[in-house]
Amino acid sequence: MLKLEHQTLNDRAYGALKQELISGGFSPGQALVIRKLAETFGISTTPIREALQRLVAERLLEMQNNRSVIVPLLSAPAFEELTRIRIAVEGLAGEMAATRMSESGLADIQATLAGMQRAIEAGDARAYLSLNEAFHFAIYQHAGAPILLNMIRDLWGRVGPYLKLLMQADRYIPQSNDAHRKIVAALEQRSGPTVRIFIEEDIAVAAAVLSANLDAAREPSA
Repeated sequence: MLKLEHQTLNDRAYGALKQELISGGFSPGQALVIRKLAETFGISTTPIREALQRLVAERLLEMQNNRSVIVPLLSAPAFEELTRIRIAVEGLAGEMAATRMSESGLADIQATLAGMQRAIEAGDARAYLSLNEAFHFAIYQHAGAPILLNMIRDLWGRVGPYLKLLMQADRYIPQSNDAHRKIVAALEQRSGPTVRIFIEEDIAVAAAVLSANLDAAREPSA
């Protein structure tokens, strides 16, 4: 994790913690200790405390009866609801992005796709998940819809802690880039509806794998 600059620390602490949720830097059920986070980011405890409170208010984190803050554990119905919402809004963002994307933007996404394949072949799960996040948000940013993009970031903040489980599923790894190749091919054709279909497929396939592992994921991490 990068140290934070001593400037607008409340917002920066909030952004950094939210990014950790999106990227899977925290695990389901993990307790977030203020002092430890402050040491990690190299700042005082006050901005961290306020950032945690803000994330609790947004329900991206959960406060326990003993006042400890944890990464929420998703029930099966909650995970199913999140998946259905993600399919709807991320599919929409992909469809909107298809006709608005620049050639340089498309080239960057193609390069990210190639990097994801190299990560799979190298067995580098961490690199794959980081590139997967970059791949999706590079597409969604081209939709030109900031409200929609913020909604997607919030959804990833809820599901991000579970995404690392994908790379522990042997049946998922061989097919993990299939939908991404289809998405890129559809982007090259500037076919919004087709991009939407393959983004929906990508989310649905990953969610089916994760659903089978939810029980294990609900075991809290220290």
